[in-house]
Amino acid sequence: MYQDLDLFIGGDWRPASDNGTKAVSDPATEEVLGTIAVATESDIDAALASAQEGFAVWRKTGTWDRAAKIRRVADLIRERQEHIAQLMCLETGKPLAEAMGETGASADQFEWYSEETKRIYGQIIEARAQDSRMAVIHQPVGVVAAFSAWNFPALLPARKIAAALAAGCAIVIKPAGETPASCAALIQACHDAGIPAGVVSMVTGSSGRIAEQLIGSPIVRKVSVTGSVPVGKQILSLAAQGVKKVSMELGGHAPVLVFDDFDARIAAEVCAATKFRNCGQVCISPTRFYVHRNSYDAFSSRFAEIAKSLKIGRGLDEGVQVGPMANRRGLETVRRMTEDALSRGARLLAGGKAPAGFNKGHFVEPTVLGDVPDDALVMTEEPFGPIAPITTFDDYDDVIERANALPFGLAGYVFSNDLSVATRAYEDLEVGMVGVNEMLLATAEAPFGGVKESGMGREGGSFGIHDYLDPKYVKIKLAG
Repeated sequence: MYQDLDLFIGGDWRPASDNGTKAVSDPATEEVLGTIAVATESDIDAALASAQEGFAVWRKTGTWDRAAKIRRVADLIRERQEHIAQLMCLETGKPLAEAMGETGASADQFEWYSEETKRIYGQIIEARAQDSRMAVIHQPVGVVAAFSAWNFPALLPARKIAAALAAGCAIVIKPAGETPASCAALIQACHDAGIPAGVVSMVTGSSGRIAEQLIGSPIVRKVSVTGSVPVGKQILSLAAQGVKKVSMELGGHAPVLVFDDFDARIAAEVCAATKFRNCGQVCISPTRFYVHRNSYDAFSSRFAEIAKSLKIGRGLDEGVQVGPMANRRGLETVRRMTEDALSRGARLLAGGKAPAGFNKGHFVEPTVLGDVPDDALVMTEEPFGPIAPITTFDDYDDVIERANALPFGLAGYVFSNDLSVATRAYEDLEVGMVGVNEMLLATAEAPFGGVKESGMGREGGSFGIHDYLDPKYVKIKLAG
């Protein structure tokens, strides 16, 4: 099922010019699944030249023709959904049901942006003088260099590719080396849908070298990245040297505020289901649980109960709810954070160790920690894994201050049936997205992104296409 992957340049799959490769491993077994090509400098130059040629064609393609091709990509992804999801399970370890959902959501991005292609509206400005006309039009920014993370290996590239295509841009995407096959499947769908050669390219290999060469090229005019805060800062620095347009969705550390007017057990059920999705490897995963003291016991006990009940295993196995972590460094981070919290007085309510019977793979039990102090690592650094720290609060102003204390600002969550409290909380949280009594935020029609060090720009929704467009103001003096 899993095949060795080449580079996609100029409408063709090709090996690296020096035939260099590196391995892709299954996080559930730690066995090699296949290889990816390691792009050389000449390969990256070829991708850039091809993208420049593709952009010249695509930007002149009629709007409705572009829209039809993008919609065809969505149709092909849906036709191939089960196959793509199985590839995703192998390279990420996530349960098949989650992989199927992600693949469907990836198709939704292409469907949404096929429609937005036709709705790139300009603006007419009423001029002061009768013999003048003023207008604003939007034009594609140019060739895009995009970098995506491994935790959602189809959805993250889909957000970038679909928006770029809708705007009339060409795109060179570099997927995560741990999870390239999901992105490759999208690239193949683009090709099969009739997207012209050069408009979509994929390069794999050394992330640092590829980023430096792509972003350093004058051909690239826009950079899009999904990744960690340190990676985002490095890419932003590279982009600044060429004054490139940049959008980035970086790390988060989402606070959850559970007020005592909301049923604590219901809140725990919603939170636990979301927290352990994709083994906690979600940028908008709820990660800091601030529970009103009156609700703490009911919330924490129900949360721990659910964590203990989840079935752990290989993503392709039936009934599995929590797969392995994608890599060993993530596993070590969860262990380190657990030990640190316990050393600071936190209580272990569930998990905290490797599950019985798993001698291979990056598995860890869903972990719940109670009475976690605010200075614990898990409360200050992004815990990209299945670990849930719970603490208490008494006062509204105090919990808002604690929730906003970190440099992250991607997502936040509020549980309250009091309209006044819920409204104040979602307005006061310093984040780009808020769920009120709800945690499923990501959808094709809504803008996705953060504030502070969690990034800039938005992906998805009608806002998303504007990061791939440049507004151009035009003033005309009428003759005579």
